[in-house]
Amino acid sequence: MSAAVKGSRVGYRGTVKATQNFVANQDAEVLYNAMKGIGSDKETIIDLLTSLSNTQRQQVYVSYKTLFGRDLIDDLKYELTGKFERLIIGLMKPPGVYDAKELKDAIEGLGTDENCVIEILASRNNKQIHELTKAYQEVYESDLEADVVGDTSGHFKKMLVVLLQGTREEDDVVSDDLVAQDAKELYEAGELQWGTEESTFISILGNRSHCHLQLVFEEYRNIAGTEIEESLRDELSGDFQKLMLAVVRCARNIPEYLASRLFKAMKGMGTRDNTLIRIMVSRSEVDMLDIREEFRKKYEKSLHSMIRSDTSGVYKRALLRLCGGDDDVAGEFFPEAAQVAYQIWELSATARVELRGTVRPAADFNAEADAKALRKAMKGLGTDEETIINIIPYRSNVQRQQLRKQFKSQLGRDLMADLKSEVGGNLQRVLLGLMMTPAQYDAKQLQKAMKGAGTDERVLIEILTTRTNKEIQDIKEAYQEAYHKSLEDDLSSDTSGHFKRLLICLVQGNREEQDADLNRAMEDAKELCSSSDEESCSMESKFISILCTRSYPHLRRVFQDYIKLTNKDIEQAIKNEMSGDLLFGLIAIVRSIKNKPSFFAERLYKSMKGVGTDDRTLTRILLSRSEIDLMNIRHEFKEMYEDSLYSFIESDTSGDYGKVLLSLCGGED
Repeated sequence: MSAAVKGSRVGYRGTVKATQNFVANQDAEVLYNAMKGIGSDKETIIDLLTSLSNTQRQQVYVSYKTLFGRDLIDDLKYELTGKFERLIIGLMKPPGVYDAKELKDAIEGLGTDENCVIEILASRNNKQIHELTKAYQEVYESDLEADVVGDTSGHFKKMLVVLLQGTREEDDVVSDDLVAQDAKELYEAGELQWGTEESTFISILGNRSHCHLQLVFEEYRNIAGTEIEESLRDELSGDFQKLMLAVVRCARNIPEYLASRLFKAMKGMGTRDNTLIRIMVSRSEVDMLDIREEFRKKYEKSLHSMIRSDTSGVYKRALLRLCGGDDDVAGEFFPEAAQVAYQIWELSATARVELRGTVRPAADFNAEADAKALRKAMKGLGTDEETIINIIPYRSNVQRQQLRKQFKSQLGRDLMADLKSEVGGNLQRVLLGLMMTPAQYDAKQLQKAMKGAGTDERVLIEILTTRTNKEIQDIKEAYQEAYHKSLEDDLSSDTSGHFKRLLICLVQGNREEQDADLNRAMEDAKELCSSSDEESCSMESKFISILCTRSYPHLRRVFQDYIKLTNKDIEQAIKNEMSGDLLFGLIAIVRSIKNKPSFFAERLYKSMKGVGTDDRTLTRILLSRSEIDLMNIRHEFKEMYEDSLYSFIESDTSGDYGKVLLSLCGGED
């Protein structure tokens, strides 16, 4: 008869997938630039290497040497340190070479890391065993079996040698007679005998297929009245017992076994980082989704949340990228998570939130007096920055436009030109931005994102997915007026594929604005569900069409109905089905619909966390939202990160530039 291995699921179950539109030479150049000069851009290294498959990383490795005459792994070792270095170097090695290195480290020197040896040899299939033994021979010019034999002893050694042969049966056709015979022999070799006949356990557990063994374990329970694990604990001891229990657990469910290894690596005081890194690296393209599911079921918390609370810095960020998602968030696998997702969308659909800015019109505004004060501050030698920053950030945009006109009519000078000549750097950027109309400013940001070599897709996404129809129309007019060309034409020539289609749809500024149509919402949800069973082109087209044209209230109901139909949150579905810039664009739309201030709060946090500050993003969001919803963004920031936006800005910026940003922020929460 045929049997299915428990824990095995149909389709790709890794969290790291081959990236589309991959060009090895381009990625090699990105990595080279990330490590050029003083320090290294670790965020770029993480983002790139965790978004490529192992096969693609090997191609980048070859391209790096071809282009620059340098060894990529050597450069990474030089630039990185500690646990983060170990993880990144692990990602750069082919799976067989990585396992071989882990085994070499485990048996080299004083003492043996038996747990590492057990984990790898108990959980790998025949092909993986053959690859790692071959890699071991090539890299270390030594025979792995001989090294294992020289470093271990007794029945533990014998079982390891059996596993190293990589000859486990792999067919799913199981003989009922052989199942009964094996169960009987195991029972007689242990429970019915004075002492234990270990060779029987080694022979059966080391060679039979997992499908076969699962049925043997059921039959054994019927005969012995106990689980085989209990018998192994009673009959065996030491490392041999640990190995045989690991083999049984892997025969039952490899993802569950590895989930338990991960939990033990992080629970209690301290973290067993070698174990954590090894499993996250080696299973990221194999069965990490299944490991996450088993972890969540077994420990009632997500693997993502435990990694997040147990690690830190760039090391944590890299691990979370390999983890691929948080199963405590609305839900991929679990009904209770799906219910949470539904409730979040219900709250989003019914909540009436008053949007509040932090910058309001000055009550005692006098354009003539302000113009005179600004001219005096910039006249002659030196500049009185204090006067400038006490006026411009404390006026509404409408008042600033009046001030610009007054400055020219009163003094015959261009205020923007004077500011440009008197101040520089980040302070200049934020002051000039404040003096533009919102549409002019957004148009400028979009033009900069597309200007020159490369495109800043994140800026295009942030602006075009969050602006209203009227704001989009105003931006298009401002763009045409400033650059004498169409924004749509520039977007079309600077982007491609489905991402281009997404942006072109958004730039029409033609989103419906009426309330939800409940019948149509269910129809749209069904369309999104059915699209995942169709050709990729059709699926992406349906997502773009519905998410770019329906009103926010309508889409909130669509996403609730989607959960009813699939038990998945729409965001998780997009992450599973989409990739690249289209993925980021669709996620931005969903998050803006769910809670736009929260979306911006996350963007602000990412602009300031870690080493260095993304000043352009920080400035752009504070400036563009200061009269719309920056007070709401502040509230969400505090809720999400347990610290105020004000304190983040205060610690991450300095000088007059920092003072302007803090004035836009509007206060400490």
